[in-house]
Formats: sequence, structure tokens, C-alpha cells
Amino acid sequence: MDKFLIDGPCSIKGKVLISGSKNASLPILAATLLFDQPVIIKNLPRVKDINTMLNLLKSLGSKIILSKDKKTAKVINKKNMKTFASYSLVKTMRGSILVLGPLVAKYFKSKTSLPGGCLIGARPVNYHLAALKKLGMNYVIKDGYIIAKSKGRLKGRKIKFPKISVGATENSIIASCLAKGTTILKNCAIEPEIKDLTNFLNSAGANIIWSGRTCKIKGVNSLNHTEYSVMSDRIEAGTFCVAATLAKGNLEIKNLNPQIIKTELNLLKKAGAKIKTDNNKIFIKGPDKIKSIKNIKTKEFPGIPTDLQAQLMVLMCKAAGKSSITESIFENRFMHVAELRRLGAKINIKNNKAFIDGNTKFIGAELMSSDLRASVALVLAAIISNGKSHINRIYHLDRGYERIENKLKKIGVRIKRYK
Repeated sequence: MDKFLIDGPCSIKGKVLISGSKNASLPILAATLLFDQPVIIKNLPRVKDINTMLNLLKSLGSKIILSKDKKTAKVINKKNMKTFASYSLVKTMRGSILVLGPLVAKYFKSKTSLPGGCLIGARPVNYHLAALKKLGMNYVIKDGYIIAKSKGRLKGRKIKFPKISVGATENSIIASCLAKGTTILKNCAIEPEIKDLTNFLNSAGANIIWSGRTCKIKGVNSLNHTEYSVMSDRIEAGTFCVAATLAKGNLEIKNLNPQIIKTELNLLKKAGAKIKTDNNKIFIKGPDKIKSIKNIKTKEFPGIPTDLQAQLMVLMCKAAGKSSITESIFENRFMHVAELRRLGAKINIKNNKAFIDGNTKFIGAELMSSDLRASVALVLAAIISNGKSHINRIYHLDRGYERIENKLKKIGVRIKRYK
């Protein structure tokens, strides 16, 4: 099992090119199941979760032709696709549930395993199932599988989500594209990755219109061939922005629209970072002294993303004074805290709130990754620690970051992958 060795502290300087978005690629790839004609998806990140989704599509009967750099996939569906998404593929990744909607919408049946992924909370699929049921999907859950069918095409309905849910919004939008009539989804998640999904579907002839948190989908009979380039990864960009702020860095971050991480950049400015933005670039310099921020709270977009909470906690450990972070999205997303304490962090947890005493002097240690974003927080902490840190179980990191050690080496981090 691969590990990282990081020899800190490191100073960070240079340019970083941001990869395609994992969280946009997954629903877009799932949506290719709706197509009879070939689809070309560009700017895919080379991460484990994308490989898992491509393997899942292959298991359902899609032919996948990858470009040499593996960043472009041509997806060709057979006439008679399988509708069985097995546990062996779905267990490692939460996003696998996104094949349920398109399979039922296109083939009127599916047997999809309940998903796995990071251990960061229950993340129930009940919102997905309730919405798809309203569209005409009947289902039972048996032996860990959702066994679903519909009597012919799904039918457009008005649906209001009881709680904002990214996955349920995506699954419902994808399924509604081929439904009869008009579907109106209210209280939708409006993350940029969801807008990217709807831009992709519209490029193929879908009829989707947004108004605030309401999404109106007029069903079509079929979707046309399309070529689409996935947006850049705002969480990867945010992670490098935190790294620069943390390590007195001087970074140019390329290939990302700064508008989609406006909230995060404003927060980093409060912490003392100097930031300039251009069309597709962010120039960021870290301060000599990081300022503490009293109450950071994760929220649905356009708020602070839960996927940056762990990274921001490392930042607040180095800030002058006390700060706190409230995690309002997932109930089990403080698993990195125990490992940060091993480096010397002073963090207390009360329910869903972390209280952080700043001015931490991190000392290198042996560490264990617990989930995707916690892993990268440990990498950030190791970069500014005195001495060597060994980070175990970095396969979590490989699920969402494209060979992060190569990008870190280019900007001055002493990092090595080893078995």
C-alpha cells in the first residue's frame, strides 16, 4: 500500500495547473447511459474514482475508448445494456448511485448496490429514492441492492427536496431528461458541478432551465452526440490556495474560473492572504502571520464547501489566536482531528463544532488517512511540520487528487511516494 514521506517544513513557490473536476465528471459519466449515440468527455482527471466509474460503465455494457493521456473518454453504449450495478464496483465510491436514475429512465429497470465511499457520515440515499419514486420508479431494497423498475417512461412531476442534496439533485435531473412532460425540481443543490452537468446535457439536446434553486426539465425522446469538456476542480484549487496561505507561499493557480471559489478566496483574504485574480488564474501570497477566524461554517454552495473543511482546520491551527469550525453538512467529518493532534494540534470537538487553539508548532509524525479530504489535510500539515512525516493509506487521496505529489514537487515540497 502506497505511503507518502514528507520532509518539512517546505516553502511553496511556482505554478499549479488545476485538473478536471472529479465531482463534475462522475455525474456526467453516469449521464452518458442515457445516450444511443457516442459521447466524448474531455478534461477528465486521472483519479481512482473516475476509473471506478468507467469500470462501472464497462460492466453495464458501455465501450470506453480512452485517449493516450486518459483525459478524454469516448463512450459508446450497446443496444442491449445491462442494468446490474454490482457491489464489487459500487462499494468503493458514493457517486456510483448516480447510475440508478439513468438506468431506470432509459431501460425502465435497474439493480444497483447501495453505495460505499468515505466514512464521513450516513449520507443516506433516501432523497434520491423518494424523488425517483415520484417520477414513477418503484423499488424494493433487498440484500443490499436497490431493485427498481418503472412502467415505461418516467413522468415529469413537481418535486421539492426536503433537504438540499447534491447527489439527489443530480440523479433526478439525469432521470428527468428522458421523462414524459416537464419536471420541476425545487430546493435543488446549485453547486458549479451540477451546473456543469446540466450544461453537458443541454449540449446534447436536453431542455433544462435554472432559476435560483429551481430546475425545470422538459423531457426529450433522446439525446444527441456531443463533445464536452468538464470544468476544473474547485476543491483542488481551494486546497492549493490554502497551501499557499499556510506556508507563506507564492502561487499562480491556472485553469480555473476564480468566481466559483469566491467565498473561499474571501475567507483566505480574512486570514491574511494577498490574492489577485485574472480570467482563468489566481495569484496568491501567504502572510507572515495567519489571522484566526472566529466561526467558519461549512454550507451548501455558495457557502464554504465541506470538502475544504479539513484543509481550513490546518490553516486555523497555524493562525494567531482561537478559532472554530462548524461542520453542518456531514456528521462524521472530523476524523482527521486525532491525526492532527499527533502533530501537535490543539483541537477540541463538541458535537459538530471544532474549537482550535492557534499558534501550533507542528512536529512531523507517522499519520493515517481516514478519508479523501482528511488525507490532503494531513499532507498540508506535514508540509509545514518540523521533521519527517509518513502518511499511510494514501489510496484515499488518489481517489480525488491527480498524482498530487507531482504537483507538490514542482512547487518546492519535499515529498516521496513509497510502498
